[in-house]
Amino acid sequence: MKKLMALGLLSASLTGYMWWNFIFAPVQANWTQNQRQLLDSLSLTKLPDLPVDPSNNVADLEEAAELGHLLYFDSRLSGNSSVSCASCHRPELMFTDGLPLAVGTDVGTRHTPSLVGIAYSPWFYWDGRKDSQWAQALSPLEARHEHNTDRLQAARLIAEEEIYLNRYSALFGKLPPFPLAPLSATPTGDEAQKSAWSSLSPTQKESINVVFANIGKALAAYQRKLLPGRSRFDEYIDNIPETNITESELLTASEIAGLTIFIEDGECVTCHNGPLLTNHEFHNTGVLAITGQLPSMGRYDGIRIARKDPFNCLSKYSDADDRDCMELRFARDSNELVGAQKTPTLRNIADTAPYMHGGQISTLDEVISHYNEAPPSMLSHNEAKPLGLRPIQIQQLKAFLLTLSAPLTTDPKWLTPPPID
Repeated sequence: MKKLMALGLLSASLTGYMWWNFIFAPVQANWTQNQRQLLDSLSLTKLPDLPVDPSNNVADLEEAAELGHLLYFDSRLSGNSSVSCASCHRPELMFTDGLPLAVGTDVGTRHTPSLVGIAYSPWFYWDGRKDSQWAQALSPLEARHEHNTDRLQAARLIAEEEIYLNRYSALFGKLPPFPLAPLSATPTGDEAQKSAWSSLSPTQKESINVVFANIGKALAAYQRKLLPGRSRFDEYIDNIPETNITESELLTASEIAGLTIFIEDGECVTCHNGPLLTNHEFHNTGVLAITGQLPSMGRYDGIRIARKDPFNCLSKYSDADDRDCMELRFARDSNELVGAQKTPTLRNIADTAPYMHGGQISTLDEVISHYNEAPPSMLSHNEAKPLGLRPIQIQQLKAFLLTLSAPLTTDPKWLTPPPID
């Protein structure tokens, strides 16, 4: 009887051991050569220098970044003098705002994406309706729910504030004179603003547009300073052990198991690849419409808006030659892009909740569950397919995603309002 009990306990112990390993251990003992090469491509050490922006001649000038730094934190660039760029893109929240929908002078229509590393992207906004960082920086200024100011008032701020006037002139040349009236004018505003814009001469309109575009270029020069820092994940993949991938002083066994899922069964790396963990492309992944809104057409509309944008790469306000604007000229615009939204970076993903283009998903657990189920899309088709991950795998994948957080590599002086001298 004692022998039978002992055998039973041994059998139960072995069964429990096997079950424990089935649940918690990675599927293999060592990384394969192909996996190691893939992991190596995800390291921040593989992030190239910032791409040149041919449409912005001052993109990498320190003086332009300093002017942009001042403008970024200045709430006078808003209709009620209470909203700055930093109101929604807050440095302490990895340049997001922690809200489902952005709130400026009113509640917006989209979730605020992070600005960290965004200078590497060829497209801006969730639907890619802007093709440069400086052109993107202009839109919130005139948006009714964001800054709710206009280009004439923005240009006047440059002209009337001595520190702006001096710095602007040093970068872009002498500022043109502006009319004393009207006080507010833009071709994109309400009827009164449009009428006021129509009352201006072609020369006045052109002068205002040039200054407005240069404001965007200075803001972009500042935002190019916002770069991600090395995380535990980067330290691990830069020092991958030759054997026994379950053991590391840098990542736990659960985090390594999650990394395995990330590049294998979870298929996350299909879209979240490269050092910034984004392919900078657009995908329909079946995310529900934003409450109270019709489903977004996404990139299908975005590329069409970008081509008509008066401040795009091909415009007279761009510093680029036509041959520098291939992304805009030859971007896909097929029906497959209906409902497609831009792939966000996963860097610091734990610090930028909620998620998706409308902040529809509150937590990382819910994000992973969404992709695990891959529900039908309200528009077109869901590119993602059900993953069938077990609950423990979902937790392991989440554990890995938490390893992607790290302080920015940006000089701290750029993360707070600058002194006014």
